Amino acid sequence: MYKKIKKDIKESIILKRKIEKFSKEIIGSVNLVANTLTKGGRLFLCGNGGSAADAQHLAAEYLIRLKKNNNRKPLPAISLAMDTSTLTACGNDLGFSNIFSRNLEALGKKNDLLIALSTSGNSLNVLKALKLSKKMELQSIALLGSKGGKMKGLANEEIIIPSHNVARIQESHIFLGHLIFELAEKIIIKN
Repeated sequence: MYKKIKKDIKESIILKRKIEKFSKEIIGSVNLVANTLTKGGRLFLCGNGGSAADAQHLAAEYLIRLKKNNNRKPLPAISLAMDTSTLTACGNDLGFSNIFSRNLEALGKKNDLLIALSTSGNSLNVLKALKLSKKMELQSIALLGSKGGKMKGLANEEIIIPSHNVARIQESHIFLGHLIFELAEKIIIKN
């Protein structure tokens, strides 16, 4: 058991070090978030399973606050997986593949930003939301894993965590979400 603990910690650290090579994409994502919010746009986040939980977590960081001592105004961030009544109605009536795109179509506007999280890059409902965001002229960020899957190349900014381990990818996504939001918040607060 000790070997497994040591191995997983080492794997997580090595993967986080690889994220440094995405500095350009991180800065691009920070600017997209900051520009969206300074211009009165909103953030929409989506993902499945653990990625849905990460989307909700990150939305809460902006609605409430990132740091205990920073009592800034709330910033508009909405997880497209927040409402179980809408999700189950859409899943039942229109199919699970439409749960995010349906909500985005109803709520999204041109100056908004979609942040899509997918460890495989192949989740059909996230893929549909990402494609719809382009049609609606929303900016987008994709936090992906493995080789990016079908979502690779569809977002304005994308960061593909080079791993097949879902847990390690999700850990990296939440780290990136916190980092991007923290840096964007500094820009927003200065304005």
